Amino acid sequence: MANNNRLSLKSINKRNQEAMSHSQMNAWINVETLNNGNGLLLSPPHNNSANNHHQQQQQRSAIAAAGAGAATGGGGGSSGGGGPTSGSGTATGGGEHNIQITQPISAPSSPLASPGVITSSALFCLPSSSSGVTSGGSSSSSGGGSGSGSYVCSAGAANQISNAAMNAVDTADPNWQATKATVLERNAAMFNNELMSDVKFVVGGEFDCVQTIPAHKYILATGSSVFYAMFYGGLAENKQEIKVPDVEPSAFLTLLRYLYCDEIQLEPDNILATLYAAKKYIVPHLARACVNYLEVKLTAKNACLLLSQSRLFEEPELMQRCWEVIDAQAEMAIKSEDFVDIDLKTFESILSRETLNCKEIHLFEAALNWALNACQKMGVDVTAPNKRSMLGQALHLIRIPTMTLEEFANGVAQTGILTSQETIDIFLHFTAQSKPHLSFPTRARAGLKTQVCHRFQSCAYRSNQWRYRGRCDSIQFSVDRRIFIVGFGLYGSSTGAANYNVKIELKRLGRTLAENDTKFFSDGSSNTFHVFFENPIQIEPECYYTASVILDGNELSFFGQEGMSEVCMGNVTFQFQCSSESTNGTGVQGGQIPELIFYGPTTVTALSSPTNSLCPTPIGAGSSGGGVSNSGGLHVNCDDLLGSGSSDGGGSGALSA
Repeated sequence: MANNNRLSLKSINKRNQEAMSHSQMNAWINVETLNNGNGLLLSPPHNNSANNHHQQQQQRSAIAAAGAGAATGGGGGSSGGGGPTSGSGTATGGGEHNIQITQPISAPSSPLASPGVITSSALFCLPSSSSGVTSGGSSSSSGGGSGSGSYVCSAGAANQISNAAMNAVDTADPNWQATKATVLERNAAMFNNELMSDVKFVVGGEFDCVQTIPAHKYILATGSSVFYAMFYGGLAENKQEIKVPDVEPSAFLTLLRYLYCDEIQLEPDNILATLYAAKKYIVPHLARACVNYLEVKLTAKNACLLLSQSRLFEEPELMQRCWEVIDAQAEMAIKSEDFVDIDLKTFESILSRETLNCKEIHLFEAALNWALNACQKMGVDVTAPNKRSMLGQALHLIRIPTMTLEEFANGVAQTGILTSQETIDIFLHFTAQSKPHLSFPTRARAGLKTQVCHRFQSCAYRSNQWRYRGRCDSIQFSVDRRIFIVGFGLYGSSTGAANYNVKIELKRLGRTLAENDTKFFSDGSSNTFHVFFENPIQIEPECYYTASVILDGNELSFFGQEGMSEVCMGNVTFQFQCSSESTNGTGVQGGQIPELIFYGPTTVTALSSPTNSLCPTPIGAGSSGGGVSNSGGLHVNCDDLLGSGSSDGGGSGALSA
């Protein structure tokens, strides 16, 4: 199923070099052609001969059963509402609250054992006119609208054929109108049907299987101003057959399905071609649905190519989404298979991006791959001078002087891309006091700034806590906006300086998204110490993820208390719940993993936003305290949160064994 959902973008982009020679009386025209990966869809001929009613019923039943079978699939489920909690809050007299968090004595055999993987259907369903768009358990907003809001799942080219066959069978009955209760049903019966058709479209071109599709001018004209001008405008031509060489047949059928049936049926293989058709014929609601679909499917692997297409289609929201992914996961994005197929303008815009989180040596290597592919497309020899020629001024957008001397000497200097004088000047830039003028930028990229979500209001330590013994500390969280998790903040030793080995892991629905074995040095203070994944991990909104750590080091460490189930960090809201994988006592109320480090939308400071100040509510506390957030330096000092005397176990909220 995963293969069916993979966006077939590379084959589409290869055709973007072909200029479109056909214009069809519309306000929006595209100079690029899109490829079709689907099979030929044949519109059935209309048959007015008398048919046995019993045979018609059998055909309709068989087709309906096939359609129902294609549409079935298990619904996705979100990670369950947390397993057994390892701590409990109890109120005591005198206005103080003593939260007791205990730890098990024995360690489990598999401390990071995952619960059973929950699978969800890969079908992507869209309402034709409503504002919700759902995919397997995650959701994203779409443009508002009105209409029937009927949901249709993508089911491949076979679904198009079965619908056309069903319509032919239905309308073969001389009294078929009596079986259709609404105008929508009667219009839908005309979809891809030769009955009463007054125009035919010959769809497809050099790269597609050409298909003749019957249609009805009135229905098309009521759904598209381009079709209205084509058939009823001042320059209308009375043609019975219209050639459409620049649109894929499957995409054109998706467009007609929307105009006839008020249904939106999208498939990964022709999503860009459908967006092209919707833009060309000015059908904004279908175009919006295509963009929403692409946003849901957006990953680092296709972000660069989708950025190229969003620039072409003039979709600023999709473009912004692409930039968010490329900025945060730049190294993964530029190493993707489709990066070499982007156009020159998009390529230059990526290289000039100030907020890329990527080493310059990786950008240089990606640029060489792009140039190699360009040489092959142009049919020229793959030599260093030719690659330099293909790069042109884009080469000077790479900030080569900000590399390390080793990276430059062992990498860039030996590729032959630079001239001898450029190589000498950059070597002098690294080593000489009097540095020569360079034609490359010398200032490093700013990159994205990490933000930190802190989920505890205080921390403490006891002489017999917090212990590890190979057990797992785990917590579940969700967010209301897309972010990228970079790492975790952890507490260290409470009995002096110590080194820790740590395994960090991030899961969703039992599937490991990322893990890393690393280490950190604790100086014995109540600071948090940051550990990172190798690459940022994209976190979708309204889905629960599980953050887990296994520490090996000093048995006694600080731990958090007065935990908050909800934390507002800028314009991102985090929600926390206990995890069944936590076997060492960590939960919402207290324990380890005090911080989640992430890239996210631009934050709003708490001082200027009253909604950020009191959002979190501590569990087990009698009154709510201010939300604790930190987006500054590497460490958060819990002594500042506790006040005097807290670190020795005294004061409100101390933990007891």
